[in-house]
Parts: sequence; C-alpha cells; structure tokens
Amino acid sequence: MAQITITVPDELSEQLQQLGDRLPELLQLSLQQPALPAHIYHYILNFLASNPTPKEIANFRPTAEMQERLQTLISRSHAEIFTPAEQAELNEYERIEHLVILIKSGSLPYLAASA
Repeated sequence: MAQITITVPDELSEQLQQLGDRLPELLQLSLQQPALPAHIYHYILNFLASNPTPKEIANFRPTAEMQERLQTLISRSHAEIFTPAEQAELNEYERIEHLVILIKSGSLPYLAASA
C-alpha cells in the first residue's frame, strides 16, 4: 500500500484524525463522482415524479444546457480530443437517452388510443 503525505489546516487535521482507519474509504468515495452534475439527475427525476401524462412524456426534452453540453461532447469525440471523464459523461447521457426512449415507447399505446 502506498503512503501519501499532505499538508492540511489544523482544523481539518483534527477532523481527519477522528476518522481513523476510515480515511482511505472516504477518499475513494469522494473520487467516485457521478458522470453528470446532480441537477441533471434532479431535472429528470422531478419530471418523472410529477406523474406526467403520456403526452407530457412524449414531449419531454433535455434542457438547452443539456443539449449544448451533449453537442460539445459529440464534437470533442469526433475531433478525438476526448478525456476519459468526458467519455464517461457522454456514456451517461446515452444511458439516460436510452431510458427515456424506453419510457416514451411505453407511452405510445396511450397516445395512439387518445388520438
């Protein structure tokens, strides 16, 4: 196991000492950030929790910010100037898009029946 030495303020040092042998676990957890900012997940979850109608589900779209970021990621991917974090972010957008397509396709029978 590697040993790392860092300099931290005294107040932080006291807090870290209280963690004891849990510090490596907490450091590892802090490095496992979600691929997308939390507000993007909140946007989607808030929409789903609002009990949307089939028509609202069919009309659901990403925000302008999400669309812009996705275009940036796709452009960087095509230009091959992509970081691993950006690849993970693009992969997460693709997973979300796939789930939304599945949700929307489940709503199609309801939309056809009401037309």
